[in-house]
Amino acid sequence: MSNLREFVRGKLARLTQPLLARAARAYVSGPELADAIEASQRLDDRGYPSTIGYWNAREETPEGIAEVQLAALTALGSRTLDTYASVKVPALNYRRDLIARVAAEAQRLPPAPRRIHFDSHAPETQEETLALADLAHAQGTRVGVTLPGRWHRSLADADRVVKQGHAVRVVKGQWAEEGGPDPRDGFLSVIERLAGRASHVAVATHDPVLATEALGLLHRCGTSAELELLLGLPMRVAVNAADELGARVRVYVPYGHGWLPYSLGQAAKRPTVAWWIVKDALLGGALGLPRRR
Repeated sequence: MSNLREFVRGKLARLTQPLLARAARAYVSGPELADAIEASQRLDDRGYPSTIGYWNAREETPEGIAEVQLAALTALGSRTLDTYASVKVPALNYRRDLIARVAAEAQRLPPAPRRIHFDSHAPETQEETLALADLAHAQGTRVGVTLPGRWHRSLADADRVVKQGHAVRVVKGQWAEEGGPDPRDGFLSVIERLAGRASHVAVATHDPVLATEALGLLHRCGTSAELELLLGLPMRVAVNAADELGARVRVYVPYGHGWLPYSLGQAAKRPTVAWWIVKDALLGGALGLPRRR
């Protein structure tokens, strides 16, 4: 039976590859900063704010990655886009001098200070990530951090970032913690801890039921909130859920070297995911979403 399943998966993967390639063109921004800026502009034209995040190649140096981050902030400063930049501090080797440079650039660019967001990585990286976010905040930079629902520490981290006044993005989390909470239950627990206390919360999920529950709780508690979706995954149903609550929708726009495997890697292994992606792309993809203004 297992051999039959593998045979069927292989056949479906080969059949869907041409459609997945088309889907990729609809979703990903591309390898260059200019691709991310163009995608953000197109989203902005349709009423969607955005986030841009650089996904570096493994051989890149921390200094080189910092230069890309500085260039991204400069590019955003020359436009009126409602866009902030995300950084991955493990790629910067946790260098405080590089974080300080990026934070200083964000401080001087309109709207000053421009927000920078600290993405989460593996559980063992979170403590230093939050410490560097606090460092940037101490310099006068607007800061956001990501809290994964599948980590035990995220509830205490929620208390910490509330005290600092950081914006928060809540995710289920890509990196598991041994014995950690169920991702969905943990997600809602973090939302509950932030509701009525955080300065702003981005609900980062494509699950419309989870999005509705989380956004509804935040709105009832008077907490500024929005839905944040990843360019590269279907989003129409989630956008419809946000619309029913009158919530703003932001799109995370990746660029760099990791975008194609990230968007299509799971689809190659799971035909149901491949069909989900292809169907959404055939309907227009992320940049074919209805105008919101």
